[in-house]
Amino acid sequence: LCGIRHYESGGSKGGCSGTESKGKGTGLMLKGVIFDFDGTLFDSMFVWDAVGETYLRSLGKEPEEGLRKALKNMSLQQSAAYLQEHYQLKLSVEEICAGINRTVESFYFRTVQPKPGILELLEEMKQRNITMCIATATDGYQVEAALARCHMDHYFSGIFTCTEEGKGKDDPAIFRTAMASLHTNRSNTIVFEDAHYAIITAKEDGFMVAAVYDNKEKKQQEIRQMADVYLPDFQDRTRFWKFANTIREEMPT
Repeated sequence: LCGIRHYESGGSKGGCSGTESKGKGTGLMLKGVIFDFDGTLFDSMFVWDAVGETYLRSLGKEPEEGLRKALKNMSLQQSAAYLQEHYQLKLSVEEICAGINRTVESFYFRTVQPKPGILELLEEMKQRNITMCIATATDGYQVEAALARCHMDHYFSGIFTCTEEGKGKDDPAIFRTAMASLHTNRSNTIVFEDAHYAIITAKEDGFMVAAVYDNKEKKQQEIRQMADVYLPDFQDRTRFWKFANTIREEMPT
């Protein structure tokens, strides 16, 4: 159900125009953008607040205090492995992942909404021929459902998931895979992220990062200091474009 989804360029929902002549005629050195999903593109972090507790109770298990904190920075697969070990669940990691997905999937199919102003930013990027993709800890079919429901799927050349990558965002592998799909390099690619730990990972691997405010992430001061550009919201996008216009392409890395 999850993994890498590639959309071909073409019709209104067939792909991102950024796959054609990236940056041609704009003078802009920014060629590729890797978006996180939950808390960055969509206001959906609330979906995961109590999912561990809810899932365990559905199995007749009482969650320990502090479970939310323990799972906060884990991918779905990492969370499933943690629950399996700590609660002696007689289920495989894959079965636990499926159970967690069933707990949250209705939100992606029916409820979660894009953050205000993000549609305008995506359209501005599309007009500038910037190629965009998604790197997320959420399983791909849920992300696809939310994007399609909100008529946003045509902006992205692909969706990359931690489940498919086999590693969480405490490892840069998913960012590297996403960048390779864009045919860009670190000097002309920006990662959009809201999570403190994922921003650390991207920055330590040499990526530029646009940090996006989300009220579920408490380490805002640290994020402001680490990020190349900090975005309190997407309503005023001037701050981002001012930064983008300062990018000067260097040797590929």
